[in-house]
Amino acid sequence: MLHAVGSSDTGRAEAFASTYGASVAGTYADVLARDDVDAVYIGTVHTGHAQLAIAAMDAGKAVLCEKPVTPTPEATASVLDAAARSGRPFLEAYKYRFGPMADALRQLVESGELGRLERLEASFGFESDPQSGRLFDPALAGGAILDVGGYPASLAVGIAAWAGLPEPALVRVDGTVGETGVDVDASVDLAFGDFVASLGTSILRNLPEEIRLVGSEGTVEVPDLWGDRLHSPTTAVLSRAGAAPREIVVSSIDPFAAEADAVSLALARGVQEIPEMPWAQTATVARVLEEWRRALD
Repeated sequence: MLHAVGSSDTGRAEAFASTYGASVAGTYADVLARDDVDAVYIGTVHTGHAQLAIAAMDAGKAVLCEKPVTPTPEATASVLDAAARSGRPFLEAYKYRFGPMADALRQLVESGELGRLERLEASFGFESDPQSGRLFDPALAGGAILDVGGYPASLAVGIAAWAGLPEPALVRVDGTVGETGVDVDASVDLAFGDFVASLGTSILRNLPEEIRLVGSEGTVEVPDLWGDRLHSPTTAVLSRAGAAPREIVVSSIDPFAAEADAVSLALARGVQEIPEMPWAQTATVARVLEEWRRALD
């Protein structure tokens, strides 16, 4: 249940609290100073995450932080260092990592049922209208790669980690930088040894939402691994040589609630890292996104 709302604008915080039933509203500092606040969700623009996350953990709060944690690997490392010092849980909020479909995909990879992993195809892109505001503002770390490119990038990093593969290297990068100076459409190939992930992102056009993971013994396709704001995906198709395609059907959950529940459970158990999105993967994703962006400069 929402208890308190903090904002740089107390009037905005009070309006939000009134709409959603929170009993407390004030500045960020007001909320972090309260003894009756144990955990916070940070959903500001990318450039505001680091300062708030570090302040929250220094105040003894657990943190669920919207992706990306920060716009740079260096700032992300500072946040993770603060998390380690604090003794409190910290989670980068990639909602698709939670739920039965995420568990099913992880099990397919970890069990070796797909054989030796060969290729991943994944993308996330949408047409932004109007083409202005936060997404197109370099001062606010706008651009497709940071806003939605982290989804396919973090998926590739996660799959490689589940399979015990090495850290990724960028082997091909393409894309477009818009008039405001942010990347608006981009693609990349990441090589984790012999496993190659071909990824795409855009804030100019809608991209295919399905993901396709190919192994030497089988292929799994998920029509929309990213889900939506209220539902995680429910259907995948597993294809293996010499066998009819098998549909995998699982139940749906509210992925945002699952993230919050994971942080609450970790706090209750005295656990800092949440296995669905370990800190090492957060650090690797931050590096990949930075190198992808720099390659387009």
